[in-house]
Amino acid sequence: MKAKIHTLIVWIAVFSMTLPIIWMFGTAFKSPSEILQSGAKLLPSQPSFSAFKSLFEGDLLRLIGNTILISVGATALSVILAFFCAYALVRYRFPAKLDNVFLLGVLIIKMMPPIVIAIPLYSLMNHVGLLNTRIGLILSYQVYTLPFCIWMLLGFIRDIPLEIEEAGAMDGANLLRRLGYIVFPLCAPGLVATAIFSMILGWNEFLFSLLFIHTPDKFTLPLFISNFMTEDGTAWGEMMAIGIVSSLPMLALAGYMQRYLLRGFSMGLK
Repeated sequence: MKAKIHTLIVWIAVFSMTLPIIWMFGTAFKSPSEILQSGAKLLPSQPSFSAFKSLFEGDLLRLIGNTILISVGATALSVILAFFCAYALVRYRFPAKLDNVFLLGVLIIKMMPPIVIAIPLYSLMNHVGLLNTRIGLILSYQVYTLPFCIWMLLGFIRDIPLEIEEAGAMDGANLLRRLGYIVFPLCAPGLVATAIFSMILGWNEFLFSLLFIHTPDKFTLPLFISNFMTEDGTAWGEMMAIGIVSSLPMLALAGYMQRYLLRGFSMGLK
C-alpha cells in the first residue's frame, strides 16, 4: 500500500512539473486564433509555425548572440576568479579567521534580494560609464555567479590531497605550476560543473538586464521575452516559441556535459 502511495505521489509530482512544459510547447504551435479560442486545450488541433516564423524573421540570432556573449563572459570571469579565491581560502590560513568572515560576507550577498544590490550597482555603473554596455552587464552578473562559484569550488578543492601539491613543491614546482599542472586537472570536473551552473544563471538573468540595458541591439533573450507583454495584450504564441528556443541551448549544453556534471557531483560529495 505504501509503495502504491509513493508511486502515486511521484507521478503527481512528475505531471505537475511537465504540465507547464507541455502547455508551452502546445501554445507555441498554435495559431493566434486558436490560442484565443482554445481555452484550456493543451495541444493544437492544427500545428502552426507562425510564431517561430515571426521570431526568425526578427532579430532572434542577434539576441542569441548577445546572450551567449554575456553569459560566457560572465561565466569565464566568475569561474577564474572563484578558482583562485577558493584555493586561497582552502590552502591558506588567515589571521582572526578572516576567511570565515569573507565566506559569511559572500553568503550574505548571495542571500540578499537582487533589487537591494541593483540600486547601488546602477549608480556605480552609471558613474564609471558602463551603463548600457555588455561589459557592464558581464560585471554586474558577478553578483549572482561569483558567490555561487566560490561556494561550489570550495568543496572540489578540499577534495584534492595536499600531499600531491607538497610532492610537486619538493620537485621544484612553484605555485603557478602546481595550480596549472596539479590542482586544475584534478579539479577539472568540478570546474566544468560549476561553469555549467554559472552559465545557466547568466543565461536566465533578467533583472540586471532590464535595469542596465536600454538599447534593443544589446537585449538578451530573457529581456526580449518581456516585450511580448504589452498594454494591448500578450503574444502568447511568440512568447512560448522564444521560451522553447531559449531553453534548447542550455538543455544541449547540460546533456553534452552530463558526464562532467556527474563526475563533478561525485567529486564534491566525497
